[in-house]
Amino acid sequence: MPLDAPKLNSLGFAKPPSETRVVVAMSGGVDSSVVAAQLASEGYDVVGVTLQLYDHGAALAKKGACCAGIDIHDARRVAEDMGFPHYVLDYENIVRDAVIDEFADSYLGGATPVPCIRCNERVKFKDLLETARDLDADCMATGHYIQRKMGAAGPELHSAADAARDQSYFLFSTTPEQLAYLRFPLGHLSSKAETRALAARHGLVVADKPDSQDICFVPDGNYAAVIEKLRPGAAEPGEIVHADGRVLGRHEGVIHYTIGQRRGLGIGGLSEPLYVVKLDVEAKRVVVGPKEMLSTRTIPVREINWLGDARFTSREEWPVSVKVRSTRPPREAVIRPISDTEAEVELLSPEEGVSPGQACVFYETEGSRILGGGWIWRGH
Repeated sequence: MPLDAPKLNSLGFAKPPSETRVVVAMSGGVDSSVVAAQLASEGYDVVGVTLQLYDHGAALAKKGACCAGIDIHDARRVAEDMGFPHYVLDYENIVRDAVIDEFADSYLGGATPVPCIRCNERVKFKDLLETARDLDADCMATGHYIQRKMGAAGPELHSAADAARDQSYFLFSTTPEQLAYLRFPLGHLSSKAETRALAARHGLVVADKPDSQDICFVPDGNYAAVIEKLRPGAAEPGEIVHADGRVLGRHEGVIHYTIGQRRGLGIGGLSEPLYVVKLDVEAKRVVVGPKEMLSTRTIPVREINWLGDARFTSREEWPVSVKVRSTRPPREAVIRPISDTEAEVELLSPEEGVSPGQACVFYETEGSRILGGGWIWRGH
């Protein structure tokens, strides 16, 4: 760097923090509150924005979620205490159209959707990011635990320093253009305790607030109840069938089951443990079988967002590691591109319970970089 090059501030801009406007996406939780407070204390021109994502009345009585009710109140209080403006935007209709309807339809189709990824992709990093631009912000910051690092070809996405908090699985669809505008100030922290210590240092009212656990529009994790409300008549009864054709019992709706499920099948008295291996929605059948039927090495993936430096189709194979569920560690694999947005992933060792509707996220085998990912489907 030349000696006379202007010094960059902590967000990467060659100007003082006071001249750098940053919109902070505030959910009302401790993570995004710390981001906003820390940037405000550093002298940045902070604007807090909270999205109301679902019914405000229902949210007031619901604990463990985010983005509505008491959380809006908490975000507003943090902004007041730290002295920066705060806005609440009603995104209920946008979320319903962009996230919730697809969630219901894919669940009814026998898939296991991950709506938080779609919300990041279609709402927070799309509409909210455009709002930040409309507010003349230089960048948008969030409380996600992931790192943005500058590489030879531009900004790169990397796993969080704290593997236990890493949210890369939910952010694989972040595009290079979005990544250029986004900042993730918590990604380098070693633990959640460090975040809470920063909250206490800033005197934030949310310093000890519990983390959100549920999908915001799914109270108590009861997916089936939400689907029945969104799609009346969806919980139609049918047969529980063994993979060999034996009828083992009845169920009260395919939507009550997920691939890999063992408990709660209601077919006791069998000599071997059985797992859900297929959901036949059209026939209203839940197909069960032994655990080995869940193992697979070949995964069809589509809607790929590629974050590598070279074009995705420039190679016949990409040696990587992949995650097929957020709670599982990466497994070594080979990606074989079919097009810019479709590929076949071959795992070097079999994985159990790979389910359509989940994401398959690509990682460097050696290192922390996220190379993108896509959506698992049934294939042709």
